This record gives sequence, C-alpha cells and structure tokens, in this order.
Amino acid sequence: MTAKPPFTDSFSVQSPATRARQRFWRNYASWIGMGLVALFLLFALGADFLSPYSLAHTAREFDPVTGLEVGLRLNEPASGSHWLGTDANAKDMLTRVMHGSRLSLLAGVVSILLAVSVGVPVGAVAGYFGGWVDAVLMRTVDVALAFPSVLIALLVTVAFHPGWGTVIIAVGLINVPLFARQVRATVMSVVNQEYVLASKALGADTWHILTHAIGPALLSPVAMLASLSVGTAILEVAGLAFLGLVGDSTVPEWGCILGEARQYWRQNICYAFGPGSAISFAVLGFNLLGDGLRDALEPRGQA
Repeated sequence: MTAKPPFTDSFSVQSPATRARQRFWRNYASWIGMGLVALFLLFALGADFLSPYSLAHTAREFDPVTGLEVGLRLNEPASGSHWLGTDANAKDMLTRVMHGSRLSLLAGVVSILLAVSVGVPVGAVAGYFGGWVDAVLMRTVDVALAFPSVLIALLVTVAFHPGWGTVIIAVGLINVPLFARQVRATVMSVVNQEYVLASKALGADTWHILTHAIGPALLSPVAMLASLSVGTAILEVAGLAFLGLVGDSTVPEWGCILGEARQYWRQNICYAFGPGSAISFAVLGFNLLGDGLRDALEPRGQA
C-alpha cells in the first residue's frame, strides 16, 4: 500500500497570478469599486439610450385646463418627471449628468494615459542609469512637485488656448511626477537582480533590458497607481472646468454643471447635488478599485 503524500494547501501551490486574482475577487471593496466604475461607463456609453430625455429636450410647463404652454420649467426642483430637476435653461439635470460622464471619464483616463506615457520612461531611465542622469531628471521632478498642482494647471491653461485639450494636458503633467518617482523606485529595486544582470552579461542592449527584463516588473505598480490616479484626475478636471478653463462651459460635464449651479443652488439643491454626487461616486469607485488591485498584487501580511 503506497503512502499518501503529505497534505499541501492548494492555495500555496497556485501561481502568483492565480492567488492575486483570488485575493481581488474576495475583496468586497473591489466589487463595490468595479460596480461604480461599470455604472459610470454604462452611462458614458449608453447615455443616448438610458437618459430619460435628449440633450436638446426643453422642459415646458402647460396649463392643466387648457393644455396650452405657459412657460419653461427653469431651475425646477426634483419631481416625478425630472428626478434631479431642471437647470437654468430648462434642461433635465439627470440627462445632463448622465451625458456628462462621457467627457469627465474620457478626460480623466486620457490625462492619466498621458502621465503614464511621460512619467514611466522618465522614471525608468533615471532608475536604470543613475548618476547624473538620475540627478537631473529627479531634480526636475522635485521642482515640479514643489508647485501646487492647481497652479501648474492654471499656468498651462493660461499659456495655451483654453479648451479641453489644454485641460487634459495640464492634468496629465500634474501626475507625471507621481509615475516617475514610482517607476524609478521599482527599477532601482530590480536593476541588480540576477535576471537583469544575466541579460547584461549576454549582451542585451539597454532597450531590450528595459522593455523585456525590467518592464514586466513595472506592470503591477503602474497599474495600481493609474487606477488610483484616475479618480484624482477626474476631480482635477472637474475643478478646472468649474473655474471656467475649458473654453465652452456649456457642455454637459460635471465640473461645468457645478460652475453653473453656483448661482442657483439655493433655489434648487439638486442643481449641485447631481454633478457633485457623480464626481464623488466616480472618485470613490476608482479609489476602491485601485485599493483592491493594490491589496491583490502587493499583499501585506497575507499568506
């Protein structure tokens, strides 16, 4: 009779990717974050079909006896036909908030992609070469971090023509130092690993080492930081739009709608409640999703 092998915990023999995936799915915060992000993505992609009215629809008031139009429903509070009320132009607020998710999410994601495309190469080069290259690049990053992010955004938008492209560039530049510092720290921690030294010994060039040997080690920290930074970018974009630095402030975007609500929120609290809640829940969703990715990919004190 053959002896049975000793008991082995199935979790301990699984691959790191499988264990990370299991930790992620067991995290309830990850589920909440994914649900919120999926909800706003659904609004952004299907606002034309899911919103109760079209953007061109104007809320009108009719006499209940004669049925004749007696005026527009300007800045009306919430009602059964308009769940978040109407704005100062008699537009349905819920419809505008749902359509606003398109521009808000797009601007936030694109600005972070811009930050990644600039910050990752800068951090990788600084961490890999070290010496004077590292000193020059990181001192430049430190100088950028010394200025408030809002001031940098204001300088960029003033230097160029105000518009959504300028706002995206400004928010992207604000987040470049975060990715540069994170990538530099990661590269410095793996540049002397055996597999990297082996690549150098075999004659691999710098590009091959950075992309094939060191690059895979950057995926997890960059993905975590990007997911956490999207929420911050959405908030920064909304702040610049609130200040009127986007050119056309009448577009359906959460920050622009909040800017309009400054004059009317005392009459209709839903005017500010709708876009404000959308910004809050979108930021919360991306933050919870980023926290879930961080706990799954870099567990602290977990088996």
